Amino acid sequence: MEEFINSGILELYIFGVTTEEENREVQEMAGKHAEVRAEILSIEKAIIDLSYSVSPQLSPEVYHRIRRELIDKHGTEGVVQLQPRRSASSYIGWAAAIVLLGCLGVQYFMYDQEVEKKEAVTKERDKYEQLFASTTKDNEQKEKALRVIRAKNSAIVNLGGQQVSPDSYAKVYMNDADNEVFVDIAGLPEAPEGKEYQVWALTLNPLTPTSIGVLDKNKVADSQGIIQVDNFEGVQAFGITLEPTGGSATPTMEQLYTLGEVKS
Repeated sequence: MEEFINSGILELYIFGVTTEEENREVQEMAGKHAEVRAEILSIEKAIIDLSYSVSPQLSPEVYHRIRRELIDKHGTEGVVQLQPRRSASSYIGWAAAIVLLGCLGVQYFMYDQEVEKKEAVTKERDKYEQLFASTTKDNEQKEKALRVIRAKNSAIVNLGGQQVSPDSYAKVYMNDADNEVFVDIAGLPEAPEGKEYQVWALTLNPLTPTSIGVLDKNKVADSQGIIQVDNFEGVQAFGITLEPTGGSATPTMEQLYTLGEVKS
């Protein structure tokens, strides 16, 4: 009997974590042995006393009422009859499920936050890489233009304003050694919406125009008006016309803004 009482099964029974089979065993032993009944009451009393000692909110009236229900009412004549407990596996299963769901929720939240951070960092990095690449390209283009402009063997062709825009002007820088040509259109008015400037290389006898570059507005803005165009061997003059966006196959002479002859 003492071995049964000291096994800890009575405490587990009180806390409701014994199996159905263990419940029946405890109830059967309590019905047969007064020592078991007394031990169950003693454990329940200890729980109530402990609850009272650690819970200031438990009033004396409530404490004595519970004590009377558990001890005074039953005395030593019988054990307090408890409702059949759920099995330990049932409680453990639900607890495990709740803990698992909680953990999964926390992990998903943390993962989602981490993904968002990585995406933000990636976007920021890509933005700066593009900016760096664009800046590097612009700087290289400007350095190349300055090199051509300052080179001793570079030829400068001045393009004067024409009837449609007498005050306009432009300059073409030719470096035959490197086969590079740059045009400076700082003296041209800003192209209106839907229009772009187009540069033409001309041979004069007979007059034959060849497009060597359409000056995209973004390129003009990025390069501050100095843009590299195609080299054309044997060019005798340069002209710049205003054309629809994307350029034209042949120049619109009514929109000829500047024209200049290459000095031999």
